[in-house]
Amino acid sequence: MQIAVLDRERCHPKRCHHECQYYCPPVRSGTPTIEFPVPDEQPVINEPLCIGCGICVHRCPFGAIKIIGLPDELNSEITHQYGLNSFRLYSLPILEQGKVTAILGQNGMGKTTTLKILSGLLVPNFGKYEEEASKDNVIRYFATSLMGTYFQDIYEGKRKAVLKDQNVDLIPRVVNGTLGEILRRNDPQNRFDDVVSQLEMQGSLDRDVKACSGGELQKLAIATTLLKDADIYLFDEMSSYLDVAERIRVAKIIQELSRTKTVMVVEHDLALMDWMADSVHLVYGQSGA
Repeated sequence: MQIAVLDRERCHPKRCHHECQYYCPPVRSGTPTIEFPVPDEQPVINEPLCIGCGICVHRCPFGAIKIIGLPDELNSEITHQYGLNSFRLYSLPILEQGKVTAILGQNGMGKTTTLKILSGLLVPNFGKYEEEASKDNVIRYFATSLMGTYFQDIYEGKRKAVLKDQNVDLIPRVVNGTLGEILRRNDPQNRFDDVVSQLEMQGSLDRDVKACSGGELQKLAIATTLLKDADIYLFDEMSSYLDVAERIRVAKIIQELSRTKTVMVVEHDLALMDWMADSVHLVYGQSGA
């Protein structure tokens, strides 16, 4: 089985001669492997007809095509696909209470997509991207595993998950006020003093969010997540912008949190992950595919 991924930002059919189609061996022999349903718009690659030669990959002047060989048995286990000739995610990790579970992999491999699915923000479609994703289908799909109960509890509101986003640099675009004001607005459990003390944020509470450094924004995102009342805490890249001492401080907080909550982290600092995590799930494949 061949997977074809078309980078729609790079593909410019009006600025090329459709080399991907012209040089494709199956197309030359009459097989409609690569088609342009609408002239001068982006092509459709018929994956079952693809022989995996890779000629289109090398002939595309914009480097917009990836062809990846995949065992047929794995292709039946798609967890989520964003669209035709686009990124696919296979399988999900299992979370365990009382442990810090981590995900390790290159950028563009689906780690953030995984966390969004586990948080309930994104409902997996199991490769049926043309249909509306169904929570009932997710529960049925995972019914024989621990994740069946997990998703049922998430979707029915029996358990709550909170996700710390990786893009902390975007925070000033969506919120206003000082760090102290923002944290107090997100403090349903009245834990403001405890969390501020844990993260040693006392000296930056009066700073306006639009004037904050990357490290201050990272700690703001972590603090906001910790303040929320949830059963499952998902941290997407918690150490960026932080120095070594701050990373260790945050790791200790997460380890303590995992004693009573379910915790998963995505992290690129291998030393920190090795020190903090009880189990690690490795994500492999090709970036963006």
